[in-house]
Amino acid sequence: MAVTGLRHDQQALEAGVGWVAKMVRNGQRELTLAMVETAVAELDLKAGRARAVLSIATLKPDPMAPDADHAIDWVDRFESDSEYTKRRPLSPNTWAQLQADIEAAPGHLPAGTAAVSVTGSIRLAPSFLVGTTFRMVTGTDLAVLQRGRAGSQLWSTNDAFETALLPEVAEYEIGRGDEIAVAIAVATEITEDVLEYLREQDLPVSKLIVLAPPSGKANDGSVPGSTAANALAVGIRDHLRRSTRRVQRMHLFLACPMGLAVLLGNRWNRLCQTVVYEDIKIGDGYEAAFTVEA
Repeated sequence: MAVTGLRHDQQALEAGVGWVAKMVRNGQRELTLAMVETAVAELDLKAGRARAVLSIATLKPDPMAPDADHAIDWVDRFESDSEYTKRRPLSPNTWAQLQADIEAAPGHLPAGTAAVSVTGSIRLAPSFLVGTTFRMVTGTDLAVLQRGRAGSQLWSTNDAFETALLPEVAEYEIGRGDEIAVAIAVATEITEDVLEYLREQDLPVSKLIVLAPPSGKANDGSVPGSTAANALAVGIRDHLRRSTRRVQRMHLFLACPMGLAVLLGNRWNRLCQTVVYEDIKIGDGYEAAFTVEA
């Protein structure tokens, strides 16, 4: 219902199911387009425009893929047989190939596409890349289904907010170069892990900037919905614009809801070149996945 531009709250879902049940009880064996359009109008289900569907699967197969306008299937090209441990491409497949596939996606969607819904299963670095691929300057309304404590919600880049949410900021001196490292610690605290990685890898960064929710407490419920996510994405971006104005490269580590990674990538402009890292848990803990020009 969300993808086709209909309301998709519980009340709307029950209304739609109820109408179908009524048709069955009345012995209706065929539903025409005209009948469905009339029902949508009478039940007041219309919410906005329909969306093109982009399916990206790296962890498990996407049941929406056969009906998507474009599908990227990397399930067999990622390490491990379990969706819970798939974290990086299986050699000889590379992050660069996945980046090329994602960045080519707009060209595979119907001409004139202005609204896109992303389905499938991807971790945070690819989620961020999806956002930068359809970043706001392209005029695309990008949406993803975010699962959380309150159930599933559609988080859209077009959802309005009044003022940006300013993240809580902490800085740690590294003193090994003139680049900057940034940790988005919204869903969980990753400061010590990132500091350890930066020092072990001897990355040329001057400091680590850690950005947490306004409450300062990183947890999986710290971003309650799409409006807050958009406001926080803008607050994070604006802080980094000020903090990295004279920096040529940023190293980005993400620990946030998948939807926030998409919305943040969507707003990622007027910043420096950004290397996005994926949490692979094993070995060094992180791995450079994508390089984004911003």
